[in-house]
Amino acid sequence: MAGRWEFPGGKVARAEGERAALARELAEELGIRVEAASPLMRLTHPYPDRDVELSLWVIERYGGEPAALEGQALKWVAPGELCGADLLEADRPFIEALAVLPAPVRSP
Repeated sequence: MAGRWEFPGGKVARAEGERAALARELAEELGIRVEAASPLMRLTHPYPDRDVELSLWVIERYGGEPAALEGQALKWVAPGELCGADLLEADRPFIEALAVLPAPVRSP
């Protein structure tokens, strides 16, 4: 599904909790420190070749300046504009959930 937009994150490693995986993935992909986060929703989505289980977390506070550390494209999209983004199908249910949340606060 190369070239499509998706939310940052990745697989939870063996013996790693979801919160720890979130912090690790965002540090690796964006170079930010997660200081406060809470789970918002979980879903399973069937693709033709596999089912994926996704968790959406709200990053309430973070440190650092987000950057594309893995060579990927990076852009900020306001929640109200997400419906026009070319997001992966599995991420589509998250759009409604995000539309009612406040923006995260970046720590100095």
